[in-house]
Amino acid sequence: MTPYAEFLAHKEAATAPAGVRISGGDIHPSLHPWQADIVAWGAQVGRAAIWADTGLGKTRMQLEWARLMADRGALIVAPLAVCQQTVREATQLGIKAWYVRDAAEVNRFGINVTNYERLHQFPAHLFDAVVLDESSILKQSDGATRSMLIDWAKDVPYRLACSATPAPNDPEELTNQAEWLGRMSRTHMLAAYFIHDQDGWRLKGHARRPMMEWMAQWAVALTRPSDVGGDDTGYDLPG
Repeated sequence: MTPYAEFLAHKEAATAPAGVRISGGDIHPSLHPWQADIVAWGAQVGRAAIWADTGLGKTRMQLEWARLMADRGALIVAPLAVCQQTVREATQLGIKAWYVRDAAEVNRFGINVTNYERLHQFPAHLFDAVVLDESSILKQSDGATRSMLIDWAKDVPYRLACSATPAPNDPEELTNQAEWLGRMSRTHMLAAYFIHDQDGWRLKGHARRPMMEWMAQWAVALTRPSDVGGDDTGYDLPG
């Protein structure tokens, strides 16, 4: 890696938060304190990732984040099978959410939910905030779909990537989500932190700590509440 590339990586790694400050009293009281902390952190970061294991309340956290961030409306993009579940869970939080099929159905004063297959029906400028539910689609989809998702969201001010399977040691997963969030391009991140050999991409030895410190500015990963200082009572599930 050239000194100039290292300089660029340092500049991008020091990007300041791009969101808004939220007080604890602004967050729905049904959220656990650790969930509320994650939502407040994500709001301040502005373009953030929540990588939380199944059962830790990602849907509630993303709904609250979207409610707090959207002045002109928010869009949650999810697999079709969970769209109606997201709408139902919004009702439990007192949030108005609708499943929408195209731009004509968008409500600018609430949370709109649609599935990935319909995203091309919505101009991105309609929204202040967008959530990718099951953001691992950025790895699982073909190159054209991945590029479409990244290009579509590039000018949306506030973005949240949510996944239960971030595969933190997977370069493809991490680089695609970082690029969708506007944190660093895939090629730049690979050049800054990884090396390619006969076994594929692997993390440079000296880059482990700098990359983790950079990622901690915009991503949180947890398998249980205690990972972020919460209480594990009720979350001690069998393997």
